[in-house]
Amino acid sequence: MSDFKLTVDNNSNILKFQQVVDSIIHSISHDQLMPGDMLPSVNQIMSECQLSRDTVFKAYAELKRRGVVESVPNRGYFVAQKITKVFLFLDTFKAYKEVLYGSFLKNLPKNVMVDLHFHHYNIDVFGKIISEGLGRYSKYIIMNFDHPKVSEIIGKIPEEKLLIIDWMIHSKPEYYVVYQDFGASVYNCLSGQLDRIKKYKEFILFYPSFTYHPIEISEYFTRFCTDNKIKHSIIFNDDEFDVRKGKLYLLVSDRTLAMFLDQCFDKGLEPGVEAGVISYNDTPMKKYVKNGITVISTDFEIMGKTAAGFVAGDQPIRVQIPTTIKIRSSL
Repeated sequence: MSDFKLTVDNNSNILKFQQVVDSIIHSISHDQLMPGDMLPSVNQIMSECQLSRDTVFKAYAELKRRGVVESVPNRGYFVAQKITKVFLFLDTFKAYKEVLYGSFLKNLPKNVMVDLHFHHYNIDVFGKIISEGLGRYSKYIIMNFDHPKVSEIIGKIPEEKLLIIDWMIHSKPEYYVVYQDFGASVYNCLSGQLDRIKKYKEFILFYPSFTYHPIEISEYFTRFCTDNKIKHSIIFNDDEFDVRKGKLYLLVSDRTLAMFLDQCFDKGLEPGVEAGVISYNDTPMKKYVKNGITVISTDFEIMGKTAAGFVAGDQPIRVQIPTTIKIRSSL
């Protein structure tokens, strides 16, 4: 048997059986327990940690369900396989993030376990959760955001264990990244649909006060419209968003897409005929809403798969996931 010792914090808010599970997984992922090592018996854990038999059995049953341990009749419990623990830190859990997360999980090796966290663009939460996770994981996959403290916080993570996804902001040249481009790619997507865009009298970008979408889209939107002599404007004030016939709208938030559709319904405007819309970030439902919403989007399934490849291998990775436009009836 290994020298592994399990401790349980009676003052913790985490259930005791879960503390046992977490402690064993942590020890395996940090090579303190190796495949084939014998784990403490149920009676031993009961005695040393002052736990009930049901609590210990529940913990071992959960570890068996996950394939982490196996039991041998009349002998005990043994480590079944090496476990890799991964820290995944997303901003928020929106529909397109679900696509990314699902693809990430689907493409991971079976011996990888993922702890998913969200920072909701709160720098205090961002710093606290990363600080608590330092040294506990084999890989750290982080979705950054625009805040001056982000660079210092992620700098505490060993570079070879860190992967920045979605947005390159606060990434150094030596960092591993899987990202999308929010500027030139948008310009190129719009350029390919010039005839459709010119059907409308004016092209309007709505960049609402509540969005965290990279502001660089406004620069490339303006450049595209200026280069092609298209009448255009940018709305920053939510109260100024007033859908009008003959105008085309570029929307960076699903909340603003709902506002657009509500106004079209109230005013009797048919999307794609009397008022056009291009939404940012594809979701499964946008293929079907109002016969399809045109989107500019990266491929989040490929992004998730590529991030999973970073976890599975040790090769440096620096990949830009292409951004494309999908034409549907709303344009």
